[in-house]
Amino acid sequence: MSQRRLAPTVGQVVLGKRLQELREAAGLRREEAAQVLRVAPATVRRMESAETALRIPYIQILLTAYGVPADETAAFVQLAEEANRPGWWQRYHDVLPDWFSMYVSLEGAARVLRQYEPHYVPGLLQTEDYARAVLEAGTAGLEGSEVIDRHVALRMARQKLLARENPPHLWVVMDETALARPVSVRAAVMRDQVDKLLGMTERDHITLQIAEFASGPHPGTYAPFVLFRFAEPELPDMVYSEYLTGALYLDSRAEVAAHLEVLDHMAAHAATADRTRELLKEYRDRY
Repeated sequence: MSQRRLAPTVGQVVLGKRLQELREAAGLRREEAAQVLRVAPATVRRMESAETALRIPYIQILLTAYGVPADETAAFVQLAEEANRPGWWQRYHDVLPDWFSMYVSLEGAARVLRQYEPHYVPGLLQTEDYARAVLEAGTAGLEGSEVIDRHVALRMARQKLLARENPPHLWVVMDETALARPVSVRAAVMRDQVDKLLGMTERDHITLQIAEFASGPHPGTYAPFVLFRFAEPELPDMVYSEYLTGALYLDSRAEVAAHLEVLDHMAAHAATADRTRELLKEYRDRY
């Protein structure tokens, strides 16, 4: 049985797009590049779309055919070798679905993450007990305590990106539902979670806004989604939207623009930073 293909790293996505740009700048069609390698055109397509690892011998041959200088080729190869190294999250492959593995890679590489969450506190802001309660209530809860432990460990490991040097800016619009619906019969779980959110609002690189019940309906009341923005010019803004058994990754300009417009609208009508802290304190007292 062949080994399951791991989700691509962001480095593979970036370099794949760069390979395509270099091929097009050289005036070569994909079929012509494939002839240089003596492979099927699908092989070139899969490298350019990050559907397969970047094969170093193939890259060296292609860059020569594209007229790339030797020093730039050497630098490209070094980047490709780094990009091919599995991400830290791959050690959780036993509980990490294929469709979410790419998300963790994008999350770790993004410069800005803008998120709408209508149901729960976002994973990057959850306490361990809150995360465990949410997972136990979902489909993961049917798989036993050991699987839950692995899921919780992965979620806590993801949060390290908010404490690293030069962390991304996380901007969350969270529906008031997430505060009003307790996830556990233990009141301390919700109190500790609200305390953590209050602490997070003190960080310069985290913006949290509550979409209050009193503000009425808004255009985002469909499903949770995240918009990623990257420092790399080769990577366009991307939107991730999750459903029960999978997820969608959207990168067309029209789709991304529509989600960005909704985020801007919701942010303009959601509670301000000061009002959000007031709401959090009110809910803290209720629990």
